[in-house]
Amino acid sequence: MMTRMWPPGGGTRRPLAPRMAAPREPADPARIGRRVVRRRAKGMAAGAVAAALEDARFDARQNFRHEDLGDDVRGRAELAEWERLHQLLADAAPGTVYDPDGDDVVQAELAADAAAAAAREAELREAARIAARADELQALRELGTLEQTEPRHGDEAVRDELTSRAGSYVQPDVDAWLAHALAAHRGHYADPAAREAAAGLLHPPVLAHAALLAALTQLVADADVDQLTFAARPGSPPPTPKPPASSPRSSPAPSPRGAGHESRPGGRRRLGGAQRHRPSLRGTAGRRDR
Repeated sequence: MMTRMWPPGGGTRRPLAPRMAAPREPADPARIGRRVVRRRAKGMAAGAVAAALEDARFDARQNFRHEDLGDDVRGRAELAEWERLHQLLADAAPGTVYDPDGDDVVQAELAADAAAAAAREAELREAARIAARADELQALRELGTLEQTEPRHGDEAVRDELTSRAGSYVQPDVDAWLAHALAAHRGHYADPAAREAAAGLLHPPVLAHAALLAALTQLVADADVDQLTFAARPGSPPPTPKPPASSPRSSPAPSPRGAGHESRPGGRRRLGGAQRHRPSLRGTAGRRDR
């Protein structure tokens, strides 16, 4: 009996790439307090704003008595905003009501918020572009066609992304690809401005490798950067030589001492067991004479 996958097609469908959630702006209690005051004060005259200011001062005195409310950032921001609006209407013509659209401070804050939001959106788009380009270069690496790819503007940040994905380990093939492209003025490095900017974007080993390749092309006549395959990445350790294989002829000669001889610590030799117990010939002859 066959086991059916659930949901249907779940065994063959590729998993979707995880989506990056947009970072949320951290909450600012002071900004929240100012916005609350402005919404309440919209359409108020000077007298109403003065009454609201007295209420805010009373609340601040009450909060000061409680230890947990002594560091109320939002309360202090609301009190400061009421004081500002009270001064604003006091300097205006009689009968003027508060309108946030005509408040220069409010308009400046809105413009700053819009610029910050646009900057965050640009950072998210750039991060998405770098991630997509990193995926593309990784696929070219697996196909073995990275060296034939023309670099683009912003590939320096893509190199950092690939290094970060590899656990901060150096990627020799990517560094060599960028060094060859910088030395040969390929891709966007054909622009002198891009080459000058690369000095502050690429790591020193990559810049040193590119300078070495450029110097070698000047020394060798009619040489291309792609032909200098022997120029390794600077700082790479040289290959460790392997020890020569041992042959039967190079084996040490056997010791000339016999098996029955042993060496004493003092340098004197001691006879083996068979020679140690040999009877003395002089003693034997004496016993025979007797």
